[in-house]
Amino acid sequence: MRATKSFRFRLVFYVTKLFLQVFVFSVFAFSAADATLASERPAVGPTGVIVQSQFGGQIFGFDIDQAGKEGILCEAQTLDSGDTLAAVETFSQTTGAIIRVLKKIQKNDDFLGLGVVGNYVGLVEREHEVSFLNVVRSYLTVNPLTANKFTGTWTPPLGADHMLSNVSRNQGVPDIAVYAQDTNSTFRPFIFASNVAANKFGPVITLTDEDFVNTLPALAYDSATNQAILGAPKLGNPFVPGWIATIDLTTGTFNKFASVGDGDVNGMAVDPESGTVCTTTEIDFSVEFYDLATQTGFTEILAGAPNQFYSGADVQFDPVNKLFLVAQPNSSTTFSGSSIHVFDLDGNLIESVNGLSFSNAGNVVPAHIALNPRKQVGFVDGPDAGVTQIQSFTY
Repeated sequence: MRATKSFRFRLVFYVTKLFLQVFVFSVFAFSAADATLASERPAVGPTGVIVQSQFGGQIFGFDIDQAGKEGILCEAQTLDSGDTLAAVETFSQTTGAIIRVLKKIQKNDDFLGLGVVGNYVGLVEREHEVSFLNVVRSYLTVNPLTANKFTGTWTPPLGADHMLSNVSRNQGVPDIAVYAQDTNSTFRPFIFASNVAANKFGPVITLTDEDFVNTLPALAYDSATNQAILGAPKLGNPFVPGWIATIDLTTGTFNKFASVGDGDVNGMAVDPESGTVCTTTEIDFSVEFYDLATQTGFTEILAGAPNQFYSGADVQFDPVNKLFLVAQPNSSTTFSGSSIHVFDLDGNLIESVNGLSFSNAGNVVPAHIALNPRKQVGFVDGPDAGVTQIQSFTY
């Protein structure tokens, strides 16, 4: 009997000891793994990777593949001869080096980078000047971006009296929202959804609400509901709260509700999963968060911003980490340069990425944030004041 009790005691003792050893080892292993991940994760801020346009021209639009290693940009410069040197190039997100020049022309044509859209398709607009004020526009695709060459064309339903003004740049879903402005006397813009890769288009929906006719609204696309989201100032008074609108891109149903921010909506992004919209507004130098289901929202002044000089600009959504990134050309969280502020879905400021430079002073195309959410890396205009570079950052 004593031998049996002794055996059981030793068994319990050894099992307990083994459990404690495994527990301690597990805690140490997980702590070590966390420390390793923390040490491998780069510090928040500029990475030092800078993309320089191949021929030294001003960059007219860029974007990156959110699930890959490449990006695309367009550049142009006026030569002494009066001709325009224009080019389209792909680049490495890791090194910033130009991978390939897809097209280079030397006449009076221009290229405009519309973004990487859908399932990682590069989309480029080519403007061919036939004569003064007679410009023919065509749209080229790079599908996928890693093809490093033009693979096809996109033929949106745009007549001679409409000009494409904005695309929503969604990635990882087939469709995007496209906004076109009327260039004739009726000034009626329209909007539609498109699967760029398949060159397919949804119904063309004409906008008739006066608050959204005589302005260039901010645009986002809710892929969960197939709705375009627009933000615009109040007609006749751009110093008071404006409007947020939703347009069903299948039925054309239009709804709008009052904004909680004052003035022009400079940037906009949406999380389709939660129905949360984030915007920036000009007059009150604020960032706003809306619940589309309840059509309610709240506003927060950008950290440290004392006046309109510090207004926010572009807004982009990181769907992997559920974060909104807000561009601020004139930083209010550091002494000089530009910043990107990172917010969660509840409007909490997570961090400010300082040390950037995208003042917008010389930009024909507004400053844009391009994200690779899986790596928590992004690109934004700068630091060259001549707009010939884009710079990488981590967040």
